[in-house]
Amino acid sequence: MSLSGRLQAWWQSRLPLTDNWLLGQRNIYIVPTRAGFLFAGTLVVMLIAAINYQLNLGYALTFLLCGAALVSMHMTHANLRGLTLHLRPPPAVHAGEPALLEIVVTNPGRDRPGLALRFLDRGGVASAEAPGGVASAATAASTWCDVPALGRASAHLSLVPPRRGWHAVPSLVVETDFPFGLFRAWTIWRPAGRVLAWPRPEEPPPPLPASAAAAGESGQTRVGSGSELDGVRPWRRGDSMRQVAWKKVARSGEMVSRETAGSAARELWLDWGEARTGDTEARLSRLASWVLQAERAGLPGGLRLPGATLAPGLGDTHRRAALELLALWR
Repeated sequence: MSLSGRLQAWWQSRLPLTDNWLLGQRNIYIVPTRAGFLFAGTLVVMLIAAINYQLNLGYALTFLLCGAALVSMHMTHANLRGLTLHLRPPPAVHAGEPALLEIVVTNPGRDRPGLALRFLDRGGVASAEAPGGVASAATAASTWCDVPALGRASAHLSLVPPRRGWHAVPSLVVETDFPFGLFRAWTIWRPAGRVLAWPRPEEPPPPLPASAAAAGESGQTRVGSGSELDGVRPWRRGDSMRQVAWKKVARSGEMVSRETAGSAARELWLDWGEARTGDTEARLSRLASWVLQAERAGLPGGLRLPGATLAPGLGDTHRRAALELLALWR
């Protein structure tokens, strides 16, 4: 690692991990921009000319512009001071897909225009959304937003996890050069949030295993004729209205379905041993593809991995639990 990389890593290690970041005197930094240095050089030349030619108006103009620059420095710093940044919990995505990070900027004072948010390494995809507006994604290093007085605005940055598992959100930079671009004020923020990456589904999707197809066929032949009542269970997406136990729904207010022998026969198991392909990651990708296919087909699917088992089920919660199990399996 280079010297600059070591210094940057040391500096970041001194910052706390937090999903809420209040900007104040101790964590806002400010330096002149390139335009600011050019402006300062111009003021020096104007001062020398005024001294050389004894121009009173030259003195007045030079010190007037110098005072404006000092006021600009104060305004640039104040454009960040007092803001609160909050990172909402990032959604889980498949490896290789962009995860949208939402940063909410809360403003306790006057308008704060010209705020830029980006990753410290200047990578990623950014988009911004003002209150009541619609976010539009763009392949850019930064996302810009204006925060109204006593209000809030949302900014979005995209993070693409390259592999399955947990990924820490990289350090973020919030900066501004408002109003004249003579000074740049910024802060570095280390969010504590993490992004969960599910295994990438195998493409093209492989067919479900033979045992799954047999279970599906059995369910189709028996679900219509099965009338033996085994009990009730929580309602699953794909259940017909005939299976809903309406009397129990009226009493409890919760959607439940009748469990019959025919519906039980529709359950299938996605087994590690049946995903005979490639290495470990290839097997997990195939199982992830099967989980999605079973969900789309309305087949309650269970998952068997070495040392871990997930009971059959349907619905978004079950799908996410299965993909999470695949993402974190070791």
